[in-house]
Amino acid sequence: MKKLVTYFSASGVTAEKAQALAKIIGADIHEIAPAERYTAEDLNWTNKKSRSSVEMKDAASRPALLEKPVDLSGYDTVYIGFPIWWYTAPHIINSFIESSDLTGKRIVLFATSGGSNIKKAMEDLRQAYPQLNIVGGKMLNGAVSGDIDDGR
Repeated sequence: MKKLVTYFSASGVTAEKAQALAKIIGADIHEIAPAERYTAEDLNWTNKKSRSSVEMKDAASRPALLEKPVDLSGYDTVYIGFPIWWYTAPHIINSFIESSDLTGKRIVLFATSGGSNIKKAMEDLRQAYPQLNIVGGKMLNGAVSGDIDDGR
């Protein structure tokens, strides 16, 4: 079973976890990169006019991706990682999902956060994409010690 770890990381924290996970499980890795990188000002959640605040207030926001979608045809399982923003996945994750053919893939979510859990993000993504097989998710705030896919 071939695996791909995909991730969006605004500050590098999620990237570190994605790289560790990919190494442990022997997966390929792909960064979900925005066409325009986020600056510290863009990520200032206390500023209601910051780029991230404006994007997260607009449910239809779909930030542009830097690259064309990756070919997922050779993968059985796709891990999708992201930092938690406003208790859910950043909208660039929707950009990735909507531009990718995830039909028939086993999807495992992972996230990083300073204080939130992954529950709402999982619920939101399952509700937005009921046709996808999102099998579970896990917070990766600590050390990555093994596969987060429980195989169910």
